[in-house]
Amino acid sequence: MHAEGGTRSLAELAANAFSDYRDGRPEGMSELVDSTTALLWHTARGQGLSSAQAEDVVQTTWLALVQHASSITDPRGVLKWLLTTTRREAWAVSRKSRREDVREDIGDALADVPVAGDEPAEAVVRSQEQGALWRHFKDLPERCQQLLRVIALAERPDYAQVAEALGMPVGSIGPTRGRCLAKLRTALLGDPGWATS
Repeated sequence: MHAEGGTRSLAELAANAFSDYRDGRPEGMSELVDSTTALLWHTARGQGLSSAQAEDVVQTTWLALVQHASSITDPRGVLKWLLTTTRREAWAVSRKSRREDVREDIGDALADVPVAGDEPAEAVVRSQEQGALWRHFKDLPERCQQLLRVIALAERPDYAQVAEALGMPVGSIGPTRGRCLAKLRTALLGDPGWATS
C-alpha cells in the first residue's frame, strides 16, 4: 500500500501516530497500537510462539517503545523498530521455552467451533477439514509458516513490509509463497481424509 488515492502505507500511519504521541497527544499511541498490533502479533507467532507467548511479546514490545521513545530520532523508523524488537523478544522467549511444546495453534481451537448456521454434519466435515489443514500447515518448514501467517494477516500485503518483518528479500516473497502453498496443497491432496471431505 503506497500513498496513492489517499491510502497511506502502514509505515506512514505508524510514523504519523508516533509523531503525534511524541508531540504530547496520547491518542497517537492508541492509533499506533491499533494499526500495528496485528502485524507484531503475527511476527511473533511466525517465530514459533504460542498465542499467549506472542501476546506477551507484543506487550513487552509496547512497553519497550514507551521506555525508549525518546531514542527513536526519526519517526519513520518506528515500524522497523517495532518489528525488530518483536523479533528479538520472540527469539528470546523461544530460546527460554524450547523444552515446551510450542505447537499450540489457534487453528486447533477453531477446528472444534462450528460456524453459526451449520448443520451438525457440516460442522463435523468443516472440523475435520480444518484439523487436516492445520496438521499439514504445522508440518511445513518454519519459514513457510512464518510467511503464510504474515501474508494472511493483510488484505493487500505490502511485500516490502513483509520482507522487513521476516528478514527476506522483497523479490523472494512471491515465489516463496507460491512454493509454500504448493507444498501445502500437495500434502492436503495426499491426505485421504482431506480428499474425501
